[in-house]
Amino acid sequence: MNTFYLVQLFADWLTYSVFKIANNTLLASAVNFFIFDTIKIILLLFVIIFVVSIVRSFLSPEKIKTILSHEKKYIGNILASLLGVVTPFCSCSAVPLFLGFVQAGVPLGTTFSFLVASPMINEIAVVLLLGMFGWKIALLYIVSGLLIAIFSGIIIEKMNVRSLVEEFALNDSNKNLNLPELSWKERIEYAKTYTLGIIKKVWMHVVVGVGVGAWIHGYIPADFLAQYAGADKWYAVPLAVLTGIPLYSNAAGVIPLAGALTEKGVATGTALAFMMAVTALSLPEFMILRKVMKVKLVVIFASVVGLGIIFTGYLFNIILG
Repeated sequence: MNTFYLVQLFADWLTYSVFKIANNTLLASAVNFFIFDTIKIILLLFVIIFVVSIVRSFLSPEKIKTILSHEKKYIGNILASLLGVVTPFCSCSAVPLFLGFVQAGVPLGTTFSFLVASPMINEIAVVLLLGMFGWKIALLYIVSGLLIAIFSGIIIEKMNVRSLVEEFALNDSNKNLNLPELSWKERIEYAKTYTLGIIKKVWMHVVVGVGVGAWIHGYIPADFLAQYAGADKWYAVPLAVLTGIPLYSNAAGVIPLAGALTEKGVATGTALAFMMAVTALSLPEFMILRKVMKVKLVVIFASVVGLGIIFTGYLFNIILG
């Protein structure tokens, strides 16, 4: 039996029996899509965020600082990117933690790897990608996102841009970071509280994202979008990235939309590049970053990450056909 078979039965019951919407209509298709995907995503979020929260309870700020300040070259970038997977921050909320890393003495390139990975790849993104695209696309996205984060940090570090960070951000003011060890009861309570807190923050994004996706699913004619954003259009990927930058959303809001776009013929790589741009690059994020770094460094950061996303979008389109 399909894992979400009962959810589909419930969606069918609500759509056709409770709401009495005629089958094989555009409205029925949109409503059924909305109910099924919303419930499925919320259930997955509860389970995976709770598990990841337990893992996160073992990571005190002092441990994080010690891990990321690894003396071996590039190991810190890899670890910072992996840390981003278990820290579900949007691009703007990741900035304060980025500042804390800089002030704690974590190498600048390592902090940039975290800044890229945290909003782009986290348990929320993994849940939504699994639900919308399946495990193969989810795995490909996670690996490519990690590589973008790792190499972006390495490239920025090699450019020796420390002088472009505002002086106050470099002052070491983050000391005495040790926290008391938690018991398992406290960890479970923390995970429960954290999970509910995250769900409260993102559920509306899920509803809006799935709602827009449901409208596209039900009402946009098949192949309409493919005319403008198919894999054969060379400009589709960079255009998708540029379109995503002015928008501001987290994975919960944009991944359901990307899923609906691919269903309507938009090339998978193009849709995922759009999603990466929305989550990892945004104008509000740039405005916050400007407070801790000079404009030149903000431009360097956006350019390096943006080019990495564009490359990945083209690669996806080639691999996935």
